[in-house]
Amino acid sequence: MIESQIEIATQDGATTTFVCHPERGGPYPVIVFYMDAPAIREELRDMVRRLATVGYYVMLPNLYYRSGVMELDETSRPRMFELMDSLTIPRVMDDTRALLGFAADDEAASDGPIGVVGYCMSGPFAINAAAVFPDRVAAAASIYGVRLATEADDSPHKVAGRARGELYFACAEIDRWAPMAMVEELKAALPRTGVKAEVEIYPGVEHGFAFPQRAAYDRDAAERHWERLFSLFRRRLGPATTAGR
Repeated sequence: MIESQIEIATQDGATTTFVCHPERGGPYPVIVFYMDAPAIREELRDMVRRLATVGYYVMLPNLYYRSGVMELDETSRPRMFELMDSLTIPRVMDDTRALLGFAADDEAASDGPIGVVGYCMSGPFAINAAAVFPDRVAAAASIYGVRLATEADDSPHKVAGRARGELYFACAEIDRWAPMAMVEELKAALPRTGVKAEVEIYPGVEHGFAFPQRAAYDRDAAERHWERLFSLFRRRLGPATTAGR
């Protein structure tokens, strides 16, 4: 595997981005991996590596670069919420545009359809990326995403219909950040959009179940989410080990 940490220029500065892809072959389909609220850490880099090992060019950008922050410690929860609230969907879409521009100049990255995945606060970012870049995003996954159905114009349940790719929502049954009432509102809205989408409830698990270092980690549910991600990306981006060659 080839790993690098690079500075990618954006409209507001530069985002430090972890990039990982196989050493040989390619070009490989691009996947943008949006971080969750606790920021960049080795746990996320390991998840990026897992995706990359099956044949993808995976990009993990630091979304907090505007605030000069990359990593947070366990005592930084008030700061974490402050940083999370500093992000907007238009800002993250500008960052995504910069990421895709960088990948376009890297021969290891395919110029074909891409995938996006977002966890927690970034679930809405992944769905909005599918809506903002419908000609590029063929697969978008929100993993225990928050704010799935709100009054905002860019709420996932409202913008989903602008996507042309396939959408997948993995929702924890026990989630105070995305309660079942919100999930049901999302489920009711999606059929009216005409988009190909699935909402899957992971029974008996809590928000954060896919992160190995979190107290909510559930191995069976986490492995289920990996199976679903691999299947989605293989189906929409092509076989990972041969796509783009």
